[in-house]
Amino acid sequence: MQNPRIALTVAGALAAVSAIGVGSAAADPAADVTADAHQIVAAFNAHDAAAAVSHDAPNFVGMFHGAPNYLGPAGDLAITKMQVADPAAKVVATNETVDVGASGDLAVYRATYAYTFTDAGTKAVMTEQGNWLLGYRLQPDKSWKVIWSMVSNTR
Repeated sequence: MQNPRIALTVAGALAAVSAIGVGSAAADPAADVTADAHQIVAAFNAHDAAAAVSHDAPNFVGMFHGAPNYLGPAGDLAITKMQVADPAAKVVATNETVDVGASGDLAVYRATYAYTFTDAGTKAVMTEQGNWLLGYRLQPDKSWKVIWSMVSNTR
């Protein structure tokens, strides 16, 4: 007969490992946030707007230079669909840094970016340089979701 105390201990340990999970906030929040930002970039570069905005929290706020703020995943999806409709659209993020708040439930991803796109007026392919900030909040399911995004061109 199996010892019930050992069975409960093993079951509890398995539940704890399952709750932490691979790539969860408990393991390494900065690495998890960086990995999430990389998934956003990969989805954008694959021209998959829905996958790119699937990382947004319900209360998402987007701030893009020269444009009014856009709210929620639906607002972000509308903008992102327009951007990825351009065959030249591509973003590259470099100089990445993640700061995680002492509380462990907020993080800021900072990067510089190069965004290649087709200029609407000249129809020439251009590359814009700038700064990109993503604010993340840890969700009840231990995933990280983007609560705000700021894009500011520098040239």
